Amino acid sequence: MLILGIETSCDETAAAVVEDGTTVLSNVISSQVDIHSRYGGIVPEVASRQHLLSVVPVLEEALRAAGASSGDLSAIAVTHGPGLAGSLLVGVNLAKALALAWNLPLIGVNHLEAHIYANWLGPGMPGFPLVALIVSGGHTDLVLMRGHGALARLGSTRDDAAGEAFDKVARALGLGYPGGPAIERAAANGSPRHRLPRAWLKGSDDFSFSGLKTAVVRLAEGLGLPAVPGAEQVAADIAASFQRSVVDVLAAKTCAAAAREGVGQVIVAGGVAANALLRETMLRRSPVPVLIPEPVLCTDNAAMVASCGHFRLLAGEVHGWDLDVLPGLKLG
Repeated sequence: MLILGIETSCDETAAAVVEDGTTVLSNVISSQVDIHSRYGGIVPEVASRQHLLSVVPVLEEALRAAGASSGDLSAIAVTHGPGLAGSLLVGVNLAKALALAWNLPLIGVNHLEAHIYANWLGPGMPGFPLVALIVSGGHTDLVLMRGHGALARLGSTRDDAAGEAFDKVARALGLGYPGGPAIERAAANGSPRHRLPRAWLKGSDDFSFSGLKTAVVRLAEGLGLPAVPGAEQVAADIAASFQRSVVDVLAAKTCAAAAREGVGQVIVAGGVAANALLRETMLRRSPVPVLIPEPVLCTDNAAMVASCGHFRLLAGEVHGWDLDVLPGLKLG
């Protein structure tokens, strides 16, 4: 069974063809990072206009790379939320048009749930029940998953998501955009010598990174950045300290939830899951086996959408032409 996946929730235009929910035949991604980096963040109107320019060439390349045509497909899966409204509209409207023209089932996919399904595209195979940590630019969620479609959110961020905090701290340290890779590069040359806060929120599976972000900004100002002598090393040490604080909280809360819920596996997903320190720390601390997708499948892509769509289709979940974008769509 071949599923065509389409992803345009933020600033990546992506299309993919996945077989049986687990085998990636193609996964084409057109990034807008170079466009938005000049603004220091994503400009929604610019993102949606760029999707309009890129989505058809990306779709054609995905089909060509997979050696597939419309007659080979079983369904079309598309992200319909959460995300930027204008960006989501581009993908959903294309998916509707193709489903109508090719007489194929249409499946609307939750972007956050799709991130979880990136773990079905690697060498390992997740086993239920499991705890999933979703960490991205806009979301930080802990989810209990007892089966396909059976998700219960255990906790989420009360303010800044982890990826959002990375972006804001990178900007404060003058490290550029996007913040995740910039912080990780700087931290590789630094020492986590600064004592920074960790919001444990005891008795809760929720997260909070706003206080940490504020502490970093004040520390940077107190140390004289960016004009202080040796500013590059000062920024590297702060980056390493910040990264360690975020990872400590993410890993500790995920491992505690896994132990409490009695699951047999932990999976990690989302753009921040590409962070090497988080990957190493989760693998080392978890009381149960951990699955983490390869980095290209952690960031936004359409293969994860197609995989999620496959299992939705098996469950008989198909949408009609009234499928709409839901920028604030929640899990569960």
